[in-house]
Amino acid sequence: MKAILIDFGSTFTKVIVVDVERGKLLARSKSASTIRTDVTIGIRRTLGNIGLKLSDLKRRKFDYKLSCSSAAGGLRMVSIGLVPQFTVEAAKKAALGAGANVLEVYAYDLTSDELKRIEAQNPDIILLVGGCDGGDRETVLHNAYALANSCLTAPIVVGCNKDASEEAAMILNDGGKDVRATENVMPELWELNIEPAKEEIRKVFLEKIVDAKGLDKVENVVDILMPTPSATLKAVELLAKGTENQVGFGHLLTIEVGGATTNVYSVSEGMPTRSNTILRGFKEPHVKRTVEGDLGLRYNANSILDKAGERKFMQKLCEEGLNRDLDICERVHYLCKHASFIPKNDDEFAVDAALARMAVEIAVERHSGHLTELKFPTGISFIQRGKDLTNVENVIGTGGGIVYEKHPNEILSEALFDPNNPFVLRPKNPKLWIDKNYVFWAMGLLADIVPDTAVSIMKRSLTVV
Repeated sequence: MKAILIDFGSTFTKVIVVDVERGKLLARSKSASTIRTDVTIGIRRTLGNIGLKLSDLKRRKFDYKLSCSSAAGGLRMVSIGLVPQFTVEAAKKAALGAGANVLEVYAYDLTSDELKRIEAQNPDIILLVGGCDGGDRETVLHNAYALANSCLTAPIVVGCNKDASEEAAMILNDGGKDVRATENVMPELWELNIEPAKEEIRKVFLEKIVDAKGLDKVENVVDILMPTPSATLKAVELLAKGTENQVGFGHLLTIEVGGATTNVYSVSEGMPTRSNTILRGFKEPHVKRTVEGDLGLRYNANSILDKAGERKFMQKLCEEGLNRDLDICERVHYLCKHASFIPKNDDEFAVDAALARMAVEIAVERHSGHLTELKFPTGISFIQRGKDLTNVENVIGTGGGIVYEKHPNEILSEALFDPNNPFVLRPKNPKLWIDKNYVFWAMGLLADIVPDTAVSIMKRSLTVV
């Protein structure tokens, strides 16, 4: 039995062919994505690299023909809620687990200026939430009227207070909007119910990505199952837990650096490891993913530079061995405009490595839990928000921004605990691994079909760095 697995990525279209019964990689290929013109051009080139044609997918040459897509970083999403600390945060968690890149979140009654800003952002999807069941209705209905009277055309997923949900959906329907009603993302205070909203967002993702990226041209030859980050999340969860026949890795952190985003996945309870620490905020999911849509090595290279600062970027370049003068802004601008650029000389590798190191540092800091120090006459205590990842045993790097770099260990080291910034709860003494064959996304597609094979192939792809 053979499986062909395809990722229609933001920068590259990738293909992996697997012998399912023997658990063996038969072929791998990639070429620049052509999502801005005709997606079939890129997939034909990628298949041609390994002696295949698109017509081979139409014949019964493969038992499984599965694909995912992260084209241009996924759905651009806006979340609108009630109180930032509660329903807006719940909305963000639902979005980030379903293939969406959250542009911005809004709270309370939308103002006319905020509505104009959302219209200018032109999101692919909007998540409207607010209120625990039996709680506030007025804010949700105010925001529903505002959206109904706007020029926005994006689908609107309604996951709010059940006492306002039906009326909000009617208001939006009367305004001619594409409405997807689902369960409240936070039915009770601090109680999350994000799976129904995630499922609706995932459905919209697949509809939109197929339409906007021209993937309808290949729908008849390959099944498009899920967003690429969701596939990687499945793979990470499977590797951590293992199967009846394959021992799992246990608690782990996986970092995926790509051209449009940097994604971080953790499998860990993340409970406090200090005795004098009090946990506050939402209970973190055991399997968590965050997507950083402003941290991509190509589409968002300029954003990485802005977030880290030119001085820090130059420091990383020096550490990578690049000592001569370089027009950083010009170089980064070039990378933003040439998404499929592949470094060829030491200088170009040094720039990519510096960008990847900063992307990993920022992304893992955002993903990890944080401590706040409280001083009392009796001593010091801490408030923890988010996951404590200090005891995570394994950190794994995947994605082109790590896998194809010359010194991936230096990039992954940016994810580790920093004694100079001790209130960020990053891993302290993990083993560092690299997904050298870049298979995690593909094994996520096989995770529900042949989990033993998927784990076996992932393990053989992992090497200590």
